[in-house]
Amino acid sequence: MSQDPPATAYRAVALQTACHAVNRADSAAAARDQIRAAIDRVHEQVTASKRFIGPGARLFVLPEYLLTGHPIGEPFQEWCDRAALAPGGPEYARLAAIAEDAGVFLCVNGYETDEHFPGVYFQASVVFDPAGQTVLRYRRLNSMYSVTPHDLLDRYLAVYGEESLFPVARTEIGTLAAIASEEILFPEVARCLAMRGAEVFLHSSSEVCSALLSPKNVAKLARAVENGAYVVSANTGGLYGTGVPAASGDGGSQIVDHRGIVLAKAGQGESMAANAEIDLAALRRARRTPEMMNLLPRQRFELYAGSYARTSFYPPDTVRPGETGRAHFIDTQRAVIERLAGDGLI
Repeated sequence: MSQDPPATAYRAVALQTACHAVNRADSAAAARDQIRAAIDRVHEQVTASKRFIGPGARLFVLPEYLLTGHPIGEPFQEWCDRAALAPGGPEYARLAAIAEDAGVFLCVNGYETDEHFPGVYFQASVVFDPAGQTVLRYRRLNSMYSVTPHDLLDRYLAVYGEESLFPVARTEIGTLAAIASEEILFPEVARCLAMRGAEVFLHSSSEVCSALLSPKNVAKLARAVENGAYVVSANTGGLYGTGVPAASGDGGSQIVDHRGIVLAKAGQGESMAANAEIDLAALRRARRTPEMMNLLPRQRFELYAGSYARTSFYPPDTVRPGETGRAHFIDTQRAVIERLAGDGLI
């Protein structure tokens, strides 16, 4: 573990870097070569960016699925072979070495396999500390077309336990938690992490950049304000090799403080411009001050617990590894919509 003393303030970087998708690689071996090249680019950009910003840069957040892009209809097993990383495998070891070499906390988002769930993959945000140790592994809970722990909930809880769903890392740069992509739109995810003490949300995303208040941009501000937490949101600096116009996932990486104020925001293209100070002393002072806008200690969770406990919209435990195909997810959503409409709820 790092021997650095606890920080009261430091700089975080939402590193906006290009994603070169592996979907069109000639083989799984060729896809792995692309992943290794992507890791090399990350190494170069992290070390050069820290050298430019200065030694105060202690946290780097990378964009969503940076090393591979996202699956485009590939069967689960094919994407496992082509793009999913094995926990403890060589790709993660090389990423850990980047954190150690640069002396930073590094958050990377990608797809990974799990020995307990063969034939499927999860989308995970993993944080390495400056000693190269894994301090956080969060697996995305809400996804449109990929398997999540919720889709295998009973078995997942039996293997990993309930606290695995909403992990936080208590580190010398604050209590860190990860949120993946459009999960920023699900306030319950951030709230459950805040319940466990999260101070800095690490948001890896690949989204359309907009100067408008897009849903994700609204959500970044809202999650910061309602939880009194920082949001470090890294977007891709171009998404290449999927057929989608590259600038569809390019730009707008940003850092939002605990008051909902955008401290830094990148334009388009690869950039380290989204870097700003994380002032933990100010955050903690605000959280401990009795006032109207200190919203976290004003939460009355008992009021809502009953409604959540007796209500189910999207059902858990619907995926059968080796049997379930991609059409399952849209079919399940259609069934939920029909049921809610039939119940007069939508």
